[in-house]
Amino acid sequence: MLTSTGSLPAQPGSVWSLVFDGFEPDKEGIREALCTLGNGYFATRAAACGAVADGVHYPGTYVAGGYNRLKTDIAGRVVENEDLVNFPNWLSLQFRIAGGAWFDVRSVTILSYRQELDLRRGILCLAIRFEDTMRRRSLLQEQRLVSMSDMHLGALQLTLMAENWSGPVTIRSGIDGRIVNAGAKLYQKFNGVHLEELTGEIVGEDTVFLMARTSQSQLGVAEAARMQMFTNGRRIEGQRTAIEEQGYIGQEQTIVLEQGDVVTVEKLAAVYTSRDNAISECGLAARKAVARAGRFDAVRADHELIWDHLWHRFDVRIKHAGAEFKLNIPMLLRLNMFHLLQTISLHSIGLDIGVPARGWTGEAYQGHIFWDELFIFPFFNYRLPEITRALLTYRYRRLGEARVAARAAGYKGAMFPWQSGSDGQEETDTFNLNPRSNRWVPDNSYLQRHVGSAIAYNVWQYFQVTRDIEFLQFYGAELMLEIACFWSSIARFNAERGRYEISGVMGPDEFHDADPDAAAPGLNNNAYTNVMAVWVLCRTMDVLDLLAGTRRTELMARLGITSDDIARWDDVSRRMYVPFHDDGIISQFEGYGMLQELDWQKYRTRYGNIQRLDLILEAENDSPNRYKASKQADLVMLFYLFSSEELGELFGRLGYPLAYDTIPKNVMYYAARTSHGSTLCRVVYAWVLARADRPSAMTFFAEALQSDVSDIQHGTTAEGVHLGAMAGTVDQVLRVSTGIEVKDDVLRFNPELPPEIECLDMRIRYRGHSIDLRVTHDALSLRGEDLDAAPISLSVAGTTHAFSSGTTRVFQLNNGKPNPDPVPIEQG
Repeated sequence: MLTSTGSLPAQPGSVWSLVFDGFEPDKEGIREALCTLGNGYFATRAAACGAVADGVHYPGTYVAGGYNRLKTDIAGRVVENEDLVNFPNWLSLQFRIAGGAWFDVRSVTILSYRQELDLRRGILCLAIRFEDTMRRRSLLQEQRLVSMSDMHLGALQLTLMAENWSGPVTIRSGIDGRIVNAGAKLYQKFNGVHLEELTGEIVGEDTVFLMARTSQSQLGVAEAARMQMFTNGRRIEGQRTAIEEQGYIGQEQTIVLEQGDVVTVEKLAAVYTSRDNAISECGLAARKAVARAGRFDAVRADHELIWDHLWHRFDVRIKHAGAEFKLNIPMLLRLNMFHLLQTISLHSIGLDIGVPARGWTGEAYQGHIFWDELFIFPFFNYRLPEITRALLTYRYRRLGEARVAARAAGYKGAMFPWQSGSDGQEETDTFNLNPRSNRWVPDNSYLQRHVGSAIAYNVWQYFQVTRDIEFLQFYGAELMLEIACFWSSIARFNAERGRYEISGVMGPDEFHDADPDAAAPGLNNNAYTNVMAVWVLCRTMDVLDLLAGTRRTELMARLGITSDDIARWDDVSRRMYVPFHDDGIISQFEGYGMLQELDWQKYRTRYGNIQRLDLILEAENDSPNRYKASKQADLVMLFYLFSSEELGELFGRLGYPLAYDTIPKNVMYYAARTSHGSTLCRVVYAWVLARADRPSAMTFFAEALQSDVSDIQHGTTAEGVHLGAMAGTVDQVLRVSTGIEVKDDVLRFNPELPPEIECLDMRIRYRGHSIDLRVTHDALSLRGEDLDAAPISLSVAGTTHAFSSGTTRVFQLNNGKPNPDPVPIEQG
């Protein structure tokens, strides 16, 4: 059975809701991140509507791709950072009874408290019964959304019932621009004042407007908010008082309630930026949008309709076998999908944005884009590949910066940054401050050149699922060609070995950035990097064969690629060096086998949580470079990305034998030497162990699935959810349970359900087909919905069959495994 590694806040029977009962100040930051609402254009954290940043609450509204660059003189060093900017808080809505203090849940007696994130409808609900110091009892309810129908709209509805009292209530609504970036501990000492030129005004009788601009990127952001009030269903008119302060614009109005009365406040807000399409000016657009918006119920209905459509495409339905799951798997999977869909949605297609590692839910990693796309894109490839296509163009538009970086480092082609933001330059900090030692430590993670291979992998996988030849010819091919040029130029031939080598890099494991006694950073022959470079070269040569003659000629001429270059690619792809040590163990990098073993138990006993062992060792004047100790999967990533057959082909091409037991032997070797300091690590190990060591795989899966709801990294969730791990757990269900992959233009299935699952239902898209997919332990069923898609080839257990649109095929399985010769049943 799948079990929890920590206490979960969700009620076990709720498969569509994340529910919190009771207010816990020390957990509020986690809840604000988990319950963030967004639509692919902007997102707003789930801070209380009257809250300000105070150590418990942290309001945050983030516009996708809304970055600004600042310098800070800190600890004797000038540091420059580009941050995802926290923009003005449109939620600002307060009330007070009889002239008392503004409501604060911490200053009243809570009689009941329930917060619910309704995943099906994309709505955050709150209900609080409380008694104030004057023994007045009230019921406060709120519904909140960020519209998935209109990407510029946010809305909330607040109702207050006077249960046992009568008297005046003052309502204040505004937009708060007194905002700084202070939502991530690592960067709190950095300059966080990104907004300037804040101007506010009252528009008409019920609307406030605030305009802000970022100091360096000069991004203008306009917010307009309309407040309307109703008592027992009737619109409240009357004079409002304007509240104008530096960086804040608001209105307030006092009304009188009788015992049992209910006042309803509806607040509609519009967010626009100066980079938006089809506008004259963002301030005008925001004011027009609010004036034209309907009542809260109408906005909510439009929003719910789009979420209904999204769940029709993306939902994964799991029926458990026998006893209930000890872990609420259906809800957690839907929570993860919810965050994926509101970070990058159909609205993202027209935006120039990447996929930040922490979504738009907080300020961790400064909103930067890493390699997490590698874990995220498969979720969209098989459902809405149009989103993947749009996000790949984020990388394509930054090819120029990647080319400049390669030339500056002495290489050809394109060298993409480990951390990317607005323009594609390297955003990795030169130094990081270790909070344990209070010392500045060099951050050499910019040497993770394998990010280029991840981009090429994403291009190829998208093409395999969609066969989008137009994208390949005009965007994808150029990306892959330039990344191949980079790998060819960084590889150096070692005549003594008769092999090509890659030096001065880092693999995915960020604990190791140099040999123990090296004077300069960088490792030699990181196996993951080298093998991925070979894969890129091989697939890029395949791409050249796929291109039409004219386009191939154009690209090669424009990029300066000759037949000699292609011959070198072929040679490098056959003679790349891969280090080994011991009996069939592939070395994570050259020299790994000579490192010391770490006394893991000693450090666990001394420190408990050793996920960030690198910080612990540095504070002890030591270094993980001396030990066989990894933060996360590195060499093991190869087994995550490629099947044993694909790896056999790659290693065979290189002239290295890959014995049958090599993969499980390597997985277990590195699993015992990994701190799992990254949420992605658990995803990888859950994947690679899924069919060889199911109990261990399920443990890793359970941990990955609840990475954020249980905050397994002790405080990081409050600064933003871990989007890659969220996607990876959903992908585990989609691809591991079904064994789905595309190879040689054939959609292949090798299903094997875990014993805990009786039935799995989902919908996929593949080359124009919408296919309803059902897997049980006895059968694999595929039902095509579309009637006009061209026939495709699909394979089950190695046997290929034709599949036509509008038909159903059922393949009998043997206890969850394909029969050697499955007989399809054709229906309708």
